[in-house]
Amino acid sequence: MNDYRIALVTGATSGIGRAVAVALAGRGLEVHAVARRGDMLAELEKEAGCRPHAVDVSDTKALEAMCDGLEVDVLINAAGMAVGYLKAHEQGDIDDFDVMVDVNVTAYLRLLRLVVPGMVERDRGHIVNLGSMWGLYPVGGATTYATVKGAIHQLSQCLRVDLLGQRVRVTEICPGRVETGFHATALGDAEAARKTFYEGNESLSPEDVTEAILFALETPPHVNISMIEMAPQMQAPSGVTFAKPLR
Repeated sequence: MNDYRIALVTGATSGIGRAVAVALAGRGLEVHAVARRGDMLAELEKEAGCRPHAVDVSDTKALEAMCDGLEVDVLINAAGMAVGYLKAHEQGDIDDFDVMVDVNVTAYLRLLRLVVPGMVERDRGHIVNLGSMWGLYPVGGATTYATVKGAIHQLSQCLRVDLLGQRVRVTEICPGRVETGFHATALGDAEAARKTFYEGNESLSPEDVTEAILFALETPPHVNISMIEMAPQMQAPSGVTFAKPLR
């Protein structure tokens, strides 16, 4: 995979992050898996051989210690938080705003600052940021989430310009609805999330998104896939309009 040896994956114990970590380990990369849940990291280590780091991405000192001496070739920024994201902005909790920005934006900035200088020095690397269709289109009822994902879109685009002239690639993945634990966290009820968001609707799987990430990583070194927007066939590009499949 373009001579990449070491990958760092955040949000690695569930959803897209876990699927990517397993896939990269299966391709022979040394995968450093980052998440808060040590027990789930232990399961991932046993299953795929990933090296576990029980670290909160909002803890700068812990991130610095983790990255010290680590020559990261591939950074997958997949950590995310959905707290309060289904509320209209005027109904939101200010503390939720802080959490959403810290985990979904500031954590990305922290890791990039720690990892990118080494990529530039070695003139080799690939950054993959998990954005969202909701960061590309205006939506109602989820303003905070759309805002933080919009920030990831701008971050990815600007980083691509900053790194021009280096062999460090930047890819943003913007999926529509993916069936993960994301909505269960937002609602605080896995069964309610299943009935509300998934039952009777098509959704992407974490493996679908992982295939897109692998495609971007495996293109020749002179090719940069800047952004991939992907959605279930039955989800319109606005990000919020769905239709039932015809039977």
